[in-house]
Amino acid sequence: MDIHPVVIFIAAIFTSNMIFSNFLGMCSFIAVSKEIPTAIGLGIAVTVVLTFTTILNYFVYWYILDPLGLEYLMYIVFILVIAAYVQLLEMILERYLPNLYYALGIFLPLITVNCAILGVSLFMVTRQYNFSQTIGFAVGSGMGWLLAITAMAGIRSKLSNNEIPEGLRGTPITLIITGIMALAFIGFSGMVQIQ
Repeated sequence: MDIHPVVIFIAAIFTSNMIFSNFLGMCSFIAVSKEIPTAIGLGIAVTVVLTFTTILNYFVYWYILDPLGLEYLMYIVFILVIAAYVQLLEMILERYLPNLYYALGIFLPLITVNCAILGVSLFMVTRQYNFSQTIGFAVGSGMGWLLAITAMAGIRSKLSNNEIPEGLRGTPITLIITGIMALAFIGFSGMVQIQ
């Protein structure tokens, strides 16, 4: 694939956003997007985990699994790499940033099973990105996820002061807003797309 890494980076943020175009990572997106500081903290954590695990999985796949003909183990190995990295990040946050660690609570271990994290690694393989494209895609996907959850937290914090019908409070209004935001991001599709 001859797509420049910067193009992949921009597309991963806007036109191929993991939340709005693939709907990956929705569980933590909906659950943690109530307050801006927590959303930003989780968004940064997802970006860090997504970037580094995708880079690690790039090397594991192209230098271990593929040469040995073990591609069929990709899912298991990718999940193990993600789980190990999240454990390491969790220990570091608990030690050096305890406020963020306690603010994220149960959602930090849930990054391990965040399908956006695994999805980026799998897309990297199926699209056969080289190393620089992988970095652009991973960082862009993380930044896109951070942008999406921060925007959602801002909108939800504004809505908390408004009268919302009983049946739309909580998850229903969040899903409606997500749909509207996805439609808005479709406006960027003429700019650049990756598939």
